[in-house]
Amino acid sequence: MALNTSPEAPVPVGEVSRLIGGWIDRLGAVWVEGQITQLSRRPGAGVVFLTLRDPSYDVSLTVTCYRAVFDKVADVVGEGARIVALGKPEWYAPRGQLSLRVSEIRPVGMGELLARLEQLKKSLAAEGLFAAERKKPLPFLPGLVGLVTGRASAAERDVLETARQRWPAVRFAVRNVAVQGVHAVAQVIDAVRELDADPEVDVIIVARGGGSVEDLLPFSDERLVRTVADCVTPVVSAIGHEPDTPLLDLVADLRSRTPTHAAKDVVPDVREELDRVRQLRERALRAVEGMLERQERGLADTMSRPVMARPHAMVAEREEQVAAVLDRARRTFGHLLARAEAELEHTAARVVALSPAATLARGYAVLQRADGSAVRAAREVADGERLRARVAEGELTVVARRGEDG
Repeated sequence: MALNTSPEAPVPVGEVSRLIGGWIDRLGAVWVEGQITQLSRRPGAGVVFLTLRDPSYDVSLTVTCYRAVFDKVADVVGEGARIVALGKPEWYAPRGQLSLRVSEIRPVGMGELLARLEQLKKSLAAEGLFAAERKKPLPFLPGLVGLVTGRASAAERDVLETARQRWPAVRFAVRNVAVQGVHAVAQVIDAVRELDADPEVDVIIVARGGGSVEDLLPFSDERLVRTVADCVTPVVSAIGHEPDTPLLDLVADLRSRTPTHAAKDVVPDVREELDRVRQLRERALRAVEGMLERQERGLADTMSRPVMARPHAMVAEREEQVAAVLDRARRTFGHLLARAEAELEHTAARVVALSPAATLARGYAVLQRADGSAVRAAREVADGERLRARVAEGELTVVARRGEDG
């Protein structure tokens, strides 16, 4: 129940500690699993002190047990070992410390570890974390390679030396971490996240040399697997040797057999690339030469044709045809002109024959009144009326006079 307190009526520290202890005393015994990080067995002491750590969540708990309880497993359990223990939480009121009083300790066997890893593997696979479509392609030539590995380790040396032999200008951002033990998981996760957040890092290599199954357990930790799955930057796993298969190998975008192979997978070989460029240049040269040869053969075939061998022959043939057509056109046009000329002469003769001028030329005249109308009968003209008389060459003015016969 909550305590009724106030600044005027506070609860003493001892009372708070006593109440916490009373609540913890009501808790029952529990089975817990963890890794021993510290072990204190003082000669003659009847109590053994341990620190039990959960490497996945970076949580530790103080554990105490009677010497007789620990002596049963002392030969197979030490610092770094994973155990399962039955214990009851205890509260030490004078110091305000929580501990676990253990009454039974069981070492976690290899078979049990492997079974748990297999179960975790199936669970993560069911979520799709190992799916091929999640894998990101590696850059052809990374500008900056992130490397997560042990300090001054053989894996670090192998990766750096191999990469610089292949491409001397390659740059690395190295993060040295613990690669085994209780601090390995947290440090590797922090390093991977730091490199993934760096926009200059193009690919991340997580490398470690070979070791026992227990030594490689941090690289099968669920938190590390999920961290790598969430990375935007491609991640290459190079853990142990080829037979070793931690879960990190399955979630990584590329699994390399060894740290040396990781350098080969990530960094291209400048000699190989130069040789590839040389081969491509030779192929391009052969392709261009082949195309030129084909074009030359085609040009030679075209030039060997009669029309190209004697190009003026076609012009000469067409010249004869044009001359023949021109001659026919001239003859036809001449006939047409002669016919038209004859028709014109005939028409002109008819026009001349029918023309009044011909009549006038024979001595006749045409009488016209002042208004230009022709006089056709004598009765149409009044006596004394002035008329115009048109002759073949000019005209005269005449005055009409009626005769005796009227």
